Amino acid sequence: MKARHLPLAALLGAASAAAWAAGADLGQAEKQATNWTAIVMFAAFVIATLFITKWAAGRTRNAADFYTAGGGITGFQNGLAIAGDYMSAASFLGISAAVMASGFDGLIYSIGFLVGWPVITFLMAERLRNLGRFTFADVAAFRFDQAPIRIFAASGTLVVVAFYLIAQMVGAGQLIKLLFGLEYWIAVVIVGALMMVYVLFGGMTATTWVQIIKACLLLGGASFMAFMVLWHFGFNPEAMFAEAVRIKASLATGKTAEEAAAIGQSIMGPGNFVKDPISAISFGMALMFGTAGLPHILMRFFTVPSAREARKSVMWATGWIGYFYLLTFIIGFGAITFVLTNPQFLDAKGALLGGGNMAAVHLANAVGGNVFLGFISAVAFATILAVVAGLTLSGASAVSHDLYATVIKQGKASGHAELRVSKITTIVLGVVAVVLGIAFEKQNIAFMVSLAFAIAASANFPVLFMSVLWKGCTTRGAVIGGFLGLVSSVALTIVSPSVWEATLGNPKGSALFPYTSPALFSMTIGFVGIWLFSVLDRSQRARTDRAGFLAQQVRSETGIGAAAASAH
Repeated sequence: MKARHLPLAALLGAASAAAWAAGADLGQAEKQATNWTAIVMFAAFVIATLFITKWAAGRTRNAADFYTAGGGITGFQNGLAIAGDYMSAASFLGISAAVMASGFDGLIYSIGFLVGWPVITFLMAERLRNLGRFTFADVAAFRFDQAPIRIFAASGTLVVVAFYLIAQMVGAGQLIKLLFGLEYWIAVVIVGALMMVYVLFGGMTATTWVQIIKACLLLGGASFMAFMVLWHFGFNPEAMFAEAVRIKASLATGKTAEEAAAIGQSIMGPGNFVKDPISAISFGMALMFGTAGLPHILMRFFTVPSAREARKSVMWATGWIGYFYLLTFIIGFGAITFVLTNPQFLDAKGALLGGGNMAAVHLANAVGGNVFLGFISAVAFATILAVVAGLTLSGASAVSHDLYATVIKQGKASGHAELRVSKITTIVLGVVAVVLGIAFEKQNIAFMVSLAFAIAASANFPVLFMSVLWKGCTTRGAVIGGFLGLVSSVALTIVSPSVWEATLGNPKGSALFPYTSPALFSMTIGFVGIWLFSVLDRSQRARTDRAGFLAQQVRSETGIGAAAASAH
């Protein structure tokens, strides 16, 4: 992968900028004037990241450089990159929209997304770095039969990546459609094309630095937005909440005064979003344990040189992410007070211009005018590009490293051939992401990400957890239990009201599974399947798997042998 190939990237970037500029005057049907500040900031970000990609292409010489930036990222840098990877469009746009719509209940996203990090800190980070090289399958397959466990790991990775990509593409499409008047599908295609350029030419090095820059911009922009909201209320959160309650009550048209007051007050307590205890538990489990099964997050622990740096990464990432999620709560309530009553941000039917996911973007306009709107729009776009690049890289590595190099070629693939397969997979994933992004246009992006978390919690996390921490786990148990968790989570997701009715258009009440998140059930199926089929396994392979646990434990907890393995 040579730097001389970058004229293609520059050409694509110029074409994208030209498309934005040309489309900016075409579709102002939603009474949105062309925001040239946003266009300039978008263009500046794209140009800057293309230069980063050009620089990274010159440093990407082999598979280790492409997948893990050669393991040369520091703990602090990796912590920022993890935060940049994790603070997705779902976090910024989706959670603030959920808080605006449901009030207190929107916090379930912020809390759920955050509390998974202690699991990674104390159970996963050091072991991942000591056992793996490129993907989490390296960890899960350490003492198992390579082919079946890697086939499962690649399947789980690709399904999670597909659901996660949908949310990012929907957010990007709605954002560009709102600001520049382009057709939604054109906006999604542009994002897909840029994402492929970053991954194809820059690999993990470019992806890491795009994520670091994006994290700094997002934390700065969200801090300013929250500061301006609180400043308006004299830094008194109680006054902000009281105003939000009053506005929600005033919008309850056709209700008695008592009913309107109750509706307004309801945003300060639970029950608007999660309707029953089982849904609450299932949803919380998906967000908490799904974090420890996200392939693009787990992959980041292989970019640092040691287990100590991996722990430092988690410490920094948890701090930045926790701070950011506090801000999303303020931004969500700020959107109620600044946006919901301002005709400038509403269409003829009283709905938010650009859809409910655009609450934070409109709030930026309300508190900072066109300049800050342009900045936040560019940051939101940077957020999406950084996350889709990381997702695509993890999906491509699952196919090229786990399936092609290890299963098909049985570890005998050349680095050049592996990289070629990775690039082909990147292109395929980009096309799939564009198609799915167009199909799921109307979905709340925070909710779409929660489905990806549910699948990760049901398939990847149980296999990773049991393979590393339970001596009795066998190849047969891990593969069958993992696939049971994967298939059940996907199947229950499809027949749930959120997909069966809302996305596929079936009649209300016809969903076969009554809950919004399958994690409570599918995660249980996954763990029980791993335990049951491991206990029942009396094969010679099972004896080998159990005998290999001691060596795995020593390596995972001490790191002895990890440096030598990483060098190969």
